[in-house]
Amino acid sequence: MSDTEDAVEAFLDEADTVFGEYDKGYMNADVALDRLENHIETLREQVE
Repeated sequence: MSDTEDAVEAFLDEADTVFGEYDKGYMNADVALDRLENHIETLREQVE
């Protein structure tokens, strides 16, 4: 896999974790959005 594909795969795994934890009630919406924003920023840095 390329570095970009690895970065996207890592992002999707992390996003799935956030959604799963949110669905189970382990975090509120604000925390979930903050974590997703951080994962998006990390993905952008890795792809650029």
